[in-house]
Amino acid sequence: MSRSYRHGSNQAATVVAVVADIMAVILGLWILFALLDANRANDLVTVVHDAASWLASWSHDLFTMDTDWLRTVLNYGLPAVVYLFIGHAIAGRLRRG
Repeated sequence: MSRSYRHGSNQAATVVAVVADIMAVILGLWILFALLDANRANDLVTVVHDAASWLASWSHDLFTMDTDWLRTVLNYGLPAVVYLFIGHAIAGRLRRG
């Protein structure tokens, strides 16, 4: 394989890994904001909440615990772990391929 082709796949792998990391950070930031009872009228909190809700839309109410903090951690933490796992697995395949 040519050197430029392999370099391109490394760049693609890096992009995939960074996107997965950013998605996980957004979800983790929302968990932190929710646990610390951040001011939901703040623009940053609103943007992070909207993005996290969209990213975790497939797992909303997957867990229905009685305690709010545990429900938030599970329903937003699971997608963060899934995005990290899948994103880095794809990045690894791109680097090897």
